[in-house]
Amino acid sequence: MRAKLKSSRVARLGTVDAERGAHVVPVCFVYDGKVFYSAIDGKPKRVAAGRLARLKNIRKTPQVALLVDHYDEDWTRLWYVLVRGVAELVSVSSERKRALKLLRAKYRQYGPDLLRDDAPVLRITPRRVVAWGDI
Repeated sequence: MRAKLKSSRVARLGTVDAERGAHVVPVCFVYDGKVFYSAIDGKPKRVAAGRLARLKNIRKTPQVALLVDHYDEDWTRLWYVLVRGVAELVSVSSERKRALKLLRAKYRQYGPDLLRDDAPVLRITPRRVVAWGDI
């Protein structure tokens, strides 16, 4: 399972808004064996980074779900890992630098223009992990 989490390219991050409504977005992420990191990169957004729904939601309700999955036409090869955890913005400089370094190593697209050194970084600490399928 750890190998699949480390090699998977995209996940879906689920948060809850102030009215208890669900909000789900695809995210790039990295797993370091203990926690997951995802950054708010420089791809075009409708609003400023600090006003993104996922960040507003996490500030109010830090409980999140992260779904990493694989679909295949051969259904014997399907799998998913559902991580329920707590998300927060990384504030410690050394941890931010480490997370950004890991993300840049995984995604070659994350050059200095797309993933800036001051990009907001989320840490998701797993509380419960459920896996199914070809894991």
